[in-house]
Amino acid sequence: MPNEPGPPERGQDVQSTLCHEVRGCGRTIVIDDVATDPVYRDHRTPRQYGFRSYISVPIVDRDGEFFGTLCGLDPEPRMLNNPAVLETFALFADLVAAQLDAHRDLERQSRELSSERRFGRLREEFMAVLGHDLRNPVAAIQAATRILQRRELDPDAAEIVRQMGASASRMDELIRDLLDLARGRFGGGIPIERNPNADLRGEFEQVIAEIEVSSGCEIRRDLEFPPIACDQARMGQVLSNLLSNALQHGTPGEPIDVLARVADGTFALSVTNLGPPIVGRVSQSLFRPFYRGQSGPGRQGLGLGLYIASEIAKAHGGRLSVASADGRVTFTLTMPCETTAAA
Repeated sequence: MPNEPGPPERGQDVQSTLCHEVRGCGRTIVIDDVATDPVYRDHRTPRQYGFRSYISVPIVDRDGEFFGTLCGLDPEPRMLNNPAVLETFALFADLVAAQLDAHRDLERQSRELSSERRFGRLREEFMAVLGHDLRNPVAAIQAATRILQRRELDPDAAEIVRQMGASASRMDELIRDLLDLARGRFGGGIPIERNPNADLRGEFEQVIAEIEVSSGCEIRRDLEFPPIACDQARMGQVLSNLLSNALQHGTPGEPIDVLARVADGTFALSVTNLGPPIVGRVSQSLFRPFYRGQSGPGRQGLGLGLYIASEIAKAHGGRLSVASADGRVTFTLTMPCETTAAA
């Protein structure tokens, strides 16, 4: 039995192989029998490696870069120069090239994803530090405006102080949103402290009254439910965020409806406003951080209100959803609850 030819031994020059010629010419080399081939019968390579038949197909990636060859050789003559063999080798060479392209794409995407994750982490750490460091100066401004409001001021000065207080309160809300975002990202969710006897109706009435005064909008409420175990302040934050969203995106001058009920062990809070419909793709993005939708002129915010409200709902074991029909948009929080006393 003749010896099978093998790859070049260590120290042998790759340039002595026909694969190197394939790289140079960029085309397939196929030999049925070296002894009768007019081009390669006197070539040094077949004698050096002891083959009679040979095929080598270039492997080229999608950018046109030569990677190597797919080759086969035999010490005996073989009928290789036929469509079936050539198409098979060409197909396998294309598959190898496609696999190389896919592997490179995966490596590139992995590097990009790692970079994006590092950048996202730094961004969120920056927001957390920024929010924390801004609280003290904003608290100082709020304290100063409260002191000034208790003094006798002329109408112009009183209006300036009022505007300063409103701006400081708005800044405090933005800082709170940033800190909640950081807590949710770093801690696996927004923390809550359940109070088994939370005065949730009182909390909601206070939030509604404050927003009515500041916005001048009519807010119709229907709050009939027994006390439930929840984080009272966080639930008030949910209602505040939903009302702020309704004011920003609802029809100006139209009333907003707030409904809260307990039925079959489930607490439901809904906020409804008149406004343009929310299409399917938009509704899927509403609860993502920094999504602001189609905010009009003068509408401000970081796009965190609905995201934070949704995270608070999740922390209570519930969810926040949106429905839009007949010119009305309704955001609804639903969560399981345990009533603690009669209404």
